[in-house]
Amino acid sequence: MKSSWRALLGFVLSAALLWWVLRDVSPATVWAELSRSDPWLFFWCTAAATLIFPIRAVRWKVILEPVAPDIPLGPLWRATAIGMMINNVLPARAGELARAFALTREVPQVPFPTSVASLVVDRLFDAIVLIALGMVALLDPAFPSDATIAGQPLADWARGGIAFTAGLLALVYLLVFSPRALIAIFEVLSRRVSPRIEERGRVALQRFSDGLSVMRSPRRFTLVLTWTLVHWLVAGLGTWFGFMAVGIDLPFSAALFVQTVTAFGVALPSAPGFFGVFEAIAVLTLAVYGVSAALATSWAIGFHILTFIPITAIGAYYFVHLGMHFRDLRPAPDQR
Repeated sequence: MKSSWRALLGFVLSAALLWWVLRDVSPATVWAELSRSDPWLFFWCTAAATLIFPIRAVRWKVILEPVAPDIPLGPLWRATAIGMMINNVLPARAGELARAFALTREVPQVPFPTSVASLVVDRLFDAIVLIALGMVALLDPAFPSDATIAGQPLADWARGGIAFTAGLLALVYLLVFSPRALIAIFEVLSRRVSPRIEERGRVALQRFSDGLSVMRSPRRFTLVLTWTLVHWLVAGLGTWFGFMAVGIDLPFSAALFVQTVTAFGVALPSAPGFFGVFEAIAVLTLAVYGVSAALATSWAIGFHILTFIPITAIGAYYFVHLGMHFRDLRPAPDQR
């Protein structure tokens, strides 16, 4: 029931924001702007935005090394593509669990809770690097010093993002370095409810801790951080190519700033594919640089559609090729 309400809220919010984006910009204007765009720059924009998913698969391989060394890259790439496809066609970010389950299906030695935990590491490094690149963009002299987003000074947004990431880091490190203490606390609390919950919860927490074990190795930490940096620089390059395709003349740092804000913004409930939410956040963020609503909307819609299609098609192909069904996107009882 809770997921149904979240999905409904996502559809409503996406529809409302899409209406807000298009209230003063007609589809005809958007089409006219896109018709004048550079197709080759949009091609390279799409290529860069698609390349980030194989990069994510390589990074995922490094994250999982402590619990499942020598996983072939193929299953990781297929699971990544399937997960993104599910995110694009189903609400409530179902693709994250689908990605974890798709890997478990092909690589049974990776338990489902461990696969999910590895994605927590995945997203945690994303948050760290995105905030760092966003801060770099703020330090660029080209950034408007008096800018605000949604009426709030950028310093407030920066402090909020840093506080969130620091809190998340603290919780994850507590589980990494003090798993026994956390498990003991859980056992004491759950024992009063049900012995079955205690046992299953203890096993799940231990597997979850195993999935976070990448944080204990300086070498793996550095590798994961490096691949994350490569991922978001390539993604920023795709955003920048998209800017140039529609005639938005901004420095590369602006692309880094826009992708940071949109990446965090699409965490809001939304319809599948983050339509509406992505466009609204992109328009608000580009307004910081003085980009008109018509041009910003044209870029957001063109970029979103062109980067949506390839990974969705690839993920759908693997989904069908592996004989998966939407009803399968649940872990087996012994994997929960």
